[in-house]
Amino acid sequence: MDAHSRGRADDIDPADQWVLNPRTGNYELRLDHSAGQSQAPATTHRSTGSVPAGPPVETPAAAPVPGQRRRRVGEQGGGGRQPPASRRRPKGGGARKKKVLLWTGGAMAFVLVGGGTGAYLIYQKLDGNISVIDPVGAESKGFRKGEAFNVLVIGTDKRTGEGNAGYGDNDSPGHADTTILFHVSKDRTNATALSIPRDLMTTIPECESRQPDGKILTIPGQEKARFNVSLGQDGRDPGCTMRTVKELTGLTVDHFMMVDFNAVKELTTAVGGVKVCVEKPVDDPKSHLKLPAGESVVQGEQALAFVRTRSSFGNKSDLDRIKIQQQFLSSMIRQLKSSETLTSPTKLYGLAQAATNALTVDKGIGSLSKLQDMAGELSGIDTKNISFATLPVIDNPDEPKPITVVPHPTQAPELFAALQNDVSLTEVKKKAQDTKNAQAQAQAKLLQGTRAEAVDVRVDVYNGSGVRGAAQSTINWLQNEQGVNRSTNRSNAPEKAARTTLAYAPNQADQARKLADMMGLPATALKPGPQDAAPREPMTLVLGADFKGAGVPVNGPVKAPDVVKVEADKQVCAK
Repeated sequence: MDAHSRGRADDIDPADQWVLNPRTGNYELRLDHSAGQSQAPATTHRSTGSVPAGPPVETPAAAPVPGQRRRRVGEQGGGGRQPPASRRRPKGGGARKKKVLLWTGGAMAFVLVGGGTGAYLIYQKLDGNISVIDPVGAESKGFRKGEAFNVLVIGTDKRTGEGNAGYGDNDSPGHADTTILFHVSKDRTNATALSIPRDLMTTIPECESRQPDGKILTIPGQEKARFNVSLGQDGRDPGCTMRTVKELTGLTVDHFMMVDFNAVKELTTAVGGVKVCVEKPVDDPKSHLKLPAGESVVQGEQALAFVRTRSSFGNKSDLDRIKIQQQFLSSMIRQLKSSETLTSPTKLYGLAQAATNALTVDKGIGSLSKLQDMAGELSGIDTKNISFATLPVIDNPDEPKPITVVPHPTQAPELFAALQNDVSLTEVKKKAQDTKNAQAQAQAKLLQGTRAEAVDVRVDVYNGSGVRGAAQSTINWLQNEQGVNRSTNRSNAPEKAARTTLAYAPNQADQARKLADMMGLPATALKPGPQDAAPREPMTLVLGADFKGAGVPVNGPVKAPDVVKVEADKQVCAK
């Protein structure tokens, strides 16, 4: 077995790093080059970011190895969380030898935490680092094979930790400053990271929010509210943000992972820095970011400045900052999956410490074992099949001088439909297109006959899909992109419909064929009436539960939408 497959690094064999502690009778990991007690570097305090004075903090050598009796939740000692002393008696040499062989034989597995963070699952005490919030009504389900899942990654602007006083709103309770919906495909071959702009105007539904003291408050919903106030404002917890994302996208959010400013600083430092690229020199007095043109490696405060700066790139808007953040995260994923990270026990321990300190998660992934389960689902995804995209938006039409945005009336529903139908933005385009073409040919045979011009099509649209705004988004698409100007939104259908249907009269058959072509309706959706319609009488289109978005074919698979995206395997220079 070679050094790489055994997890060796820097000429250190993991088998030589497990040493018997005569006081406890247990084997403990020593990350120095000797078998003696090592002096660990000072650890950054989680809440302040400072290096505490006085006696050295707990070192990796003082932590129990996995397999020891798990501490109870809430047991602490001193100023931090520490595991209790082991109550096990020393075992015979044979048993100890067997334990060493067990751990060095592969039980010290590498995992990918949160889509790319490598970490040893070594210390049970790391479990206690993770903060957990249990959103009201959320399911704590596992990861089922053959089912896609969605994780909401939330970066808050709450100013916690030393050196963060200059960032964010001074009185902010922690809003959803950076939000990414991470969709993992059901076959685990690809993932899409969808950035949601913080200045997006959307509907925040009523939600029950669990407060720090355990009380549950019902927070009223808001129409036309900024997306970022779905967290923090009026006592909203991450569960409210999860519900807002479901309302917006139609996708159920299974889990959330929330981090603050310190996460960027600590993780980038633990990994040894992240490579970034800028087309021109940067000297930003607001974020204090200074970089030469070309590639640089950033970590700590400089990394945080990079992902928060707006004044130096693009049109200095939050939308351009999102692009910078996507480029940064792509580079970080590449660094985390690189051999220099995965073969370094010191880096992996630092990453495990930093990642667990930084994370606040839902109960469903609120332990190392559950994070390991999620890591196993992500570990096989190639970086070339991880796409970063931004929700398509337009300027808010309700503002004379727009400073906020709203979802693009056609492109946003198309992208949501792709995610709902588990369509990759990278890998499976050709397969989906081939299937669609074959079905389109079959449909064409059923719809043979003449077709009216778009301007001659008259149709009333009813929403029976259960999707908010489906009728209006369809009208916008028909009128603005297809030229069907004689289309009318008739609001909600009398009841929900399982399937989309188009009712027409015999003398409207040419109109029906034209509309069916546009919308990708199957022949079974067309419902001819018994007698001709009166002049100027419209057809009736009822959108059903199979509605996937304006302009998205009801019949056949959804194609990957044409949106600007960044694949995680590519280095892009910020402009």
